Amino acid sequence: METFESLVRAEFAPKNVYLNTASNGLLPARTVTALDRAVRMRAEGTPLGPLYEDVEGVRASFARLAGVPVARVATGASVAEYGGLIAASLPAGAEVLTAEADFASLVNPFHMRDDLKVRAVPLERLAESVRPDTALVAVSAAQSADGRIADLAAVRAAADAHGARTYIDASQSAGWLPLDAGEHDFVAAVGFKWLLGPHGAAFCVVPEDFGGLTPLLAGWVAGELPWDSCYGPVQDLAHSARCFDISPSLFSYAGLRASLELIEELGVPAIQAHDLGLADRFRAGLATLGHEPVPAPGSAIVSVPGLGRRQPELSAAGIEVSNRAGNLRAAFHLYNTAADVDRLLDVLSS
Repeated sequence: METFESLVRAEFAPKNVYLNTASNGLLPARTVTALDRAVRMRAEGTPLGPLYEDVEGVRASFARLAGVPVARVATGASVAEYGGLIAASLPAGAEVLTAEADFASLVNPFHMRDDLKVRAVPLERLAESVRPDTALVAVSAAQSADGRIADLAAVRAAADAHGARTYIDASQSAGWLPLDAGEHDFVAAVGFKWLLGPHGAAFCVVPEDFGGLTPLLAGWVAGELPWDSCYGPVQDLAHSARCFDISPSLFSYAGLRASLELIEELGVPAIQAHDLGLADRFRAGLATLGHEPVPAPGSAIVSVPGLGRRQPELSAAGIEVSNRAGNLRAAFHLYNTAADVDRLLDVLSS
């Protein structure tokens, strides 16, 4: 019987201590195989029907991970494109509430409309800052810069109390933090971080009534019968969230299908337990070295003020982390081990 450890060992063989999943996840072996298959199909002139089937396989897999019906899941290429659609749906003068210094792809589309009121507050004050004229609360489930986790239940309750919608970016949490996308109006996520896929694939969960969105980016793939929608205006848009799809990067979805299969095999609760165990081991080790990370309990991302300058030194030692605004950011995922944590602490102690 395969265990968590044996499945992971069969899929990953990093050549360094890779603690930078918050930037890019590693590709499993099965994903590399799927990508090779997709590329060879293009090179050999094989019909690409199976690659379009991969897109639907990915949609279904993400729907299961997000806990929503597949009809609520749109596929695309970036979080920013979904933010643009949501921003375009808001009436002039609407207030959008965000967390200070949240990721640009989440917040920037709202700033591109000069007739919206965008208000940023500290993450820990987000729920209490919702007010009657707030139309939308937009926040990352886990902050990219330092791993702090938003109190999404409190945000949802406050939004409900004031008639606001919620828009959650799960790019830094989907794959290790259980996701209940059905609790929110809009949930977007990229596939190349904790979901371990290639670049070029993303998701958006929309309400059953589409939440007022207009499919401004709709092309032929957004038709109810895509192959009958190739010429002229699309006469019949998809009756599901697929009407918000853009033409897929087929190679990316071929790889991501294999990656999501692995995530489902391992199970997000098991991945979460593994990742948090390593993150807590690192936090404990930092304390013995006299360093205090940004408080982010329950997060797989650990950010340490003042140590970002050591990123080049760590990279030279074969340890990949990030430097974010002077902070050392380490992200722990399923292919990491206790030995990786101890190696990082050992170099930091020198």
